[in-house]
Amino acid sequence: MWTPATRRQHNRTGLRYETDLTDAEWRLVEPLLPEPPGSGRPLSWSLREILNAIFYVLRGGIPWRLLPSDLPPKSTAFRWFAAWRDQGVFEAMNHTLLMIDRERVGRAASPSAAVIDTQSVKTNESGGPRGYDAGKKIMGRKRHALVDTDGRALELFPHPASVQDRDGGPPVINASRGSFPFIEKVFADAGYQGPRMASATRIAVEIVRRKPDQVGFVVQPKRWVVERFFAWINRNRRLWKDTEATIASATAFLYAAASLILIRRIARFE
Repeated sequence: MWTPATRRQHNRTGLRYETDLTDAEWRLVEPLLPEPPGSGRPLSWSLREILNAIFYVLRGGIPWRLLPSDLPPKSTAFRWFAAWRDQGVFEAMNHTLLMIDRERVGRAASPSAAVIDTQSVKTNESGGPRGYDAGKKIMGRKRHALVDTDGRALELFPHPASVQDRDGGPPVINASRGSFPFIEKVFADAGYQGPRMASATRIAVEIVRRKPDQVGFVVQPKRWVVERFFAWINRNRRLWKDTEATIASATAFLYAAASLILIRRIARFE
């Protein structure tokens, strides 16, 4: 809930841009970035400014070519984004920050329970894989999200919206076994019921069903945390639609958005 106290806590008006990293945030993130190459031409822009540019594009939803002149140019910012995308830097960053934040609040670094759901979003003329979600009547992509019971992102998988939840869910929970091997139960909605999901791994899948007499929207136990996660990342205008030409770039921006949530949260309590 927004109150005068929380508004002051989240206030970023002293920065050049709201998306710029504070000193505390940069101290947190700097060790998570790969070392720049030791050979070749010296860097013209610091890694901090390059990350500021990526977060500016993510939050503002702008094309790379519209970056302000006091941030790295399009060629530099996108080249580093593509390199970090291909190296899995944003995914690794989110994984480390997630463990730090869980331990900060007194929880085990690796979760034992998770929640899974999807968000369907439209694509644009940039092309790339897409499909039609007949249930939500959207031509575009689905974002599969597996989150812990507090809403931190564990696994994020974008794919064509034509893939049904019961087909897209098993690869997500399979992928989680490597990074989060202690997950024992996953909560899901009725779209995940069936043998494919139940037999994908040894993880127990519990279907959280609507009440028989339910009319209209009602917050469902457990499942609401993943809906809140989608609301959090949708504050980034780059994610209001899926504008990426490749699934790899779409995935990188999702993990960057999830990381940004944790960066700001952890740095506030340093």
